[in-house]
Amino acid sequence: MIDNIPPCPQCSGEYTYEMNNLVVCPACGHEWVPAADGAGAAAGAEAEERVIKDAVGNVLNDGDTVTVVKALKVKGNPSGIKAGTKVRNIRLVDGVDGHDIDCRIDGFGAMQLKSSVVKKA
Repeated sequence: MIDNIPPCPQCSGEYTYEMNNLVVCPACGHEWVPAADGAGAAAGAEAEERVIKDAVGNVLNDGDTVTVVKALKVKGNPSGIKAGTKVRNIRLVDGVDGHDIDCRIDGFGAMQLKSSVVKKA
């Protein structure tokens, strides 16, 4: 737990709060890992080295727009996600079972996808 929570680096908001290992600004929605002593800097450098590629081999970044390349079944939904569906503003995460993209798909809501089933638009 952080003793002195820093202000937001984007909007300088003072009402930031800690959520798990991130610090969140409620004013602008910016999330970041706070800079700690040597241990925090090493963890940040390790996260920078992680490269996630799509099905074609393009490097993905936070905020990219991707297209689903194959039809996906969704539990509880009879239609599923069709190939060619655009997903905007993705977020790269350390997910479970290879699901490394956090996103929101129109008509389905928030879900996680594997980078192997998308390509950069």
